Amino acid sequence: MEWITLILFLSIFLLILYGYPVAFTLGGLSTLYALFFLPPEALSSLALRIQGVMSNYVLLAVPLFVFMGIMLEKSGLAEQLLETMAMLFGRIRGGLAVSVILVGAMLAASTGIVGATVVTMGMISLPVMLKRGYRAELATGVIASSGTLGQIIPPSIVLILLGSVLNVSVGALFKAALLPGLLLVLFYIAYVLIWSWRHPDQAPAIPAEEIRAFRQKGFGRRILSAFVLPFLLILLVLGSIFGGYATPTEAAGVGALGAILLTLSQGRLSLSILRQVSRETTLLTSMVFFILLGATTFSFVFRELGGDVYFVRLIEQARLSPNAFLLLVMLLVFVLGFFIDFIEIVFIVVPVVTPIFLRYDFNLVWIGLLLAMNLQTSFLTPPFGFSLFYLKGVAPAEVKTLQIYRGIVPFILLQLLVLALVMIFPEWIV
Repeated sequence: MEWITLILFLSIFLLILYGYPVAFTLGGLSTLYALFFLPPEALSSLALRIQGVMSNYVLLAVPLFVFMGIMLEKSGLAEQLLETMAMLFGRIRGGLAVSVILVGAMLAASTGIVGATVVTMGMISLPVMLKRGYRAELATGVIASSGTLGQIIPPSIVLILLGSVLNVSVGALFKAALLPGLLLVLFYIAYVLIWSWRHPDQAPAIPAEEIRAFRQKGFGRRILSAFVLPFLLILLVLGSIFGGYATPTEAAGVGALGAILLTLSQGRLSLSILRQVSRETTLLTSMVFFILLGATTFSFVFRELGGDVYFVRLIEQARLSPNAFLLLVMLLVFVLGFFIDFIEIVFIVVPVVTPIFLRYDFNLVWIGLLLAMNLQTSFLTPPFGFSLFYLKGVAPAEVKTLQIYRGIVPFILLQLLVLALVMIFPEWIV
């Protein structure tokens, strides 16, 4: 049975890398192994397990936060935010890049959907940055990295899924992720400012007369519409969770309603927009939940075959210290991020290693945060980083793939630095 669990684990990975659909590979192959190697009553237990997962109240937050993010994308909020922030920071060298980072952080805290954020900012800001003389590597690196902040800054879909898999409070994960998310934003800004100081010709300031002309056209109303109202929505959603007034699911419902009202205030709400947002939300949510069902089947069969006991015994026989095992898992997740999506890693790898983390008495909230930060790099690491694909898809023809790859390297290193700080100083977080 030990060899069977190992073959199951490896065969699923090989089929996914070969290109088979993740959800059906996980669920289908695991079900076949259950039919051949488990007693018949195990299948009835599997049905009960799936029913339990689908009735999980916390997972209702996923479609609500997805709806909130897509609705805010349709509201035109990102474009207004970028214009306003660019004029606020335009006087300093690299100010446009700093504004992109701040807008990425705000969109992360209000949408949490990486693909939408990267595509939106790539379409709006990349042509402007290139036109103003920004180096392509710096511009693409800033957009891809800041667009991926939604992986770690609450409300993050990754944190909700990790909370479900690790069986820990999503609210606790949101609280723990706030400081690392802000640290990443500060490190990104510091890097941009230092680069701009050393290479002023590659990140020039916006001309003063252009800033004056912009500020004469209802600047106060623009700030209210583009900055204050979205910030109030973020404060309402996250504040209600952190203050203990609402669960993440209840706060997600408030956020979805707030996104509709914000879109209405921008004059963008219509029946066609509502239909489009609902359709995209359904498609994205269905994808996540199909993978979740497949992963639940895999996790159940893997444990019924004794795979969790086998892996715990392997680690004990290897006599790895708790910290050595943690480093091994972090390295494995980082390498897998080069090749497969974060959802597959959450639902395949995390359930396997969780019993060992429990055996070593790790704080699972801290572990969840480390995994989320590590998974964030999977969106940025060449050659298969999804954020890089999203950005390349909307970038002007003169921007080469190699320039995008070169531009993202410093930001990956900054992410790894913050990850190392959180590993070394867990008392900052939990």
